[in-house]
Amino acid sequence: MSLVEKRSVTIRGHRTSYSLEKPFYDDLVAISAARDMTLAALVAEVDAQRPREANLSSALRLFVLEQAKLAASVNPL
Repeated sequence: MSLVEKRSVTIRGHRTSYSLEKPFYDDLVAISAARDMTLAALVAEVDAQRPREANLSSALRLFVLEQAKLAASVNPL
């Protein structure tokens, strides 16, 4: 069993890939569902907002972390 899985997506007409651990991928899928958008659309949104020096996989992890922090600040333990 691999800890990190590589996935492919088409963004603005070109194919690219990213690698995420399953918990990050699962949260990304949940976020896209909560926003009523496709996973590809969410990945494209994160890609468009990331600094060019950051790779897509890192940007996706940071996005999921940011969303978790926002959720925790709204619903603290």
